[in-house]
Amino acid sequence: MSAELVRTNDPNLIAIIAGLLGDADIPYHLADRNMSLVEGSISAIQTRIVVPDDRESEARELLIDADLGKWLKP
Repeated sequence: MSAELVRTNDPNLIAIIAGLLGDADIPYHLADRNMSLVEGSISAIQTRIVVPDDRESEARELLIDADLGKWLKP
């Protein structure tokens, strides 16, 4: 299973989070990326950044430490 961390269409935020997760060797997936690119102009479908359940707490801590906690999904 996987846990959703962030949902956004902001390409800069996606790149920053992907970089942080990649540097920390935390596997991640950008779900709905293709659909959000097609429909992104109206924000109907957003890209979801998901990580494995067993790495969720580590990923959340990483984003909080990087002052990105406000973007985390509850």
